[in-house]
Amino acid sequence: MVSHTPILAGNAWMRNVLLIAFVTAVGGFLFGFDNGSISGSIGFLHSRFSLDADGIGWVTSSIIVGCIIGVALAGPLSDAVGRKKVLLLTALIFIFGVLGEALAASPEMLVWFRIIVGVGIGIETTVAPLYIAEVSPAHIRGRLVSLNQLFNCIGNLAIFSISAVIARYASEAWNVEYGWRVIFATGIAPAGVFLLLLLLVPESPRWLARKGRMDQALDILRKINPDEAAARGQLEAIQRALQSESAPRLRELFTPRLRRALAVGFCVALFQQIAGINAIFYYAPEIFKMAGANVSGAMSFTVLIGITLVVATLVSMWIIDRVGRRSLLIFGSAGMAVSLVCTGLLFRASEAQTTLLLICILAYVAIFAVSYGTVAYVIISEIFPVRVRGIAVSIATFALWGGNFFVSRFFPLLVENISAANTFFIFAAISLVALIFVLAMVPETKGKTLEQIEAELHGK
Repeated sequence: MVSHTPILAGNAWMRNVLLIAFVTAVGGFLFGFDNGSISGSIGFLHSRFSLDADGIGWVTSSIIVGCIIGVALAGPLSDAVGRKKVLLLTALIFIFGVLGEALAASPEMLVWFRIIVGVGIGIETTVAPLYIAEVSPAHIRGRLVSLNQLFNCIGNLAIFSISAVIARYASEAWNVEYGWRVIFATGIAPAGVFLLLLLLVPESPRWLARKGRMDQALDILRKINPDEAAARGQLEAIQRALQSESAPRLRELFTPRLRRALAVGFCVALFQQIAGINAIFYYAPEIFKMAGANVSGAMSFTVLIGITLVVATLVSMWIIDRVGRRSLLIFGSAGMAVSLVCTGLLFRASEAQTTLLLICILAYVAIFAVSYGTVAYVIISEIFPVRVRGIAVSIATFALWGGNFFVSRFFPLLVENISAANTFFIFAAISLVALIFVLAMVPETKGKTLEQIEAELHGK
């Protein structure tokens, strides 16, 4: 029997949409918080465990191994049991992994628990944008999916600030023994909040419809649509998209009908990472130390990066549904290339130019946040048909984390062997390749429903 829950009066439906997006995006805060915790810890870990460049790279990048595992699990799990249940599991993984990081007695133990945290991050970055996209109205979907990235940036800023306070007010000896443990342990609180908040949100109506639970799907659609006609119309559109669909198969993504979408999702995600952004996020204090800053100054500069990231992400959320995804990616690719070339030239200069270096890095971070930082997640969540969306998003997010692993693992070794200047020149060249790809391959998806995008992009 069809449920007859009444449509909520006034703007209550929009408040429901915003509540769902907000709660889900708290997972993005955890992503940024836990992922960024290594930035303020790596100097202390270097001293505590006598790590060389290779050891620093492995401790930093080990979290990405977990992310890749999480991405591989996220699509099949979310398609099998639902978006909400998988996010609840993610919160529990975060709590367990962060506690283990804080109590680690050796580099090996730390690596294992960072891998566990990474599993949670990989699942969150795959499922949260997907879930938000599936409950969002088309005209604001870009902004709401970007909310997850905004909270990611706020999480980065929060942990950068906590790390800076600890570095400034505690002794070097205390920080080497305990400071990094405190930095990691602070992640337990937001993970607990995320777990509790998830109890307030419903399952994705598109996932419910795919499982044949039309009554429940309609009941939720009533709560996130302005009237009964809109709710039923959206359910009918979802049903049409699902009609006569068989179970998703991995090889189907490589058919001509879906090949372009897979290439766009995979490559945009890959370029987001291999243009060097996490070299900045993970190693910012060490980069500024190379340019002559002291420990306190390097940590303060890192906080400025976090502030810039949050402000620029807010700008992106404001313009993404007006300017469009493709235009922002074009601007981002070109702008990142220029700022990275300038950064490389400053490292090549005979004397340290700390202030100019800070300006160039802040420009790079701002351009990234306005463009790839938000748009990549939005594009990935939009361009795949609902039936294969979970698996396809996992593949695209796998590319994201694979690129992240490469950068975080080998950045210290690249700097040591070919210099910081040449490393940033390589990132600039990658940004130019990304520009060419976007111009040739990426479609515009702003203002379209997921079903319209599917019909246009996949020839249905």
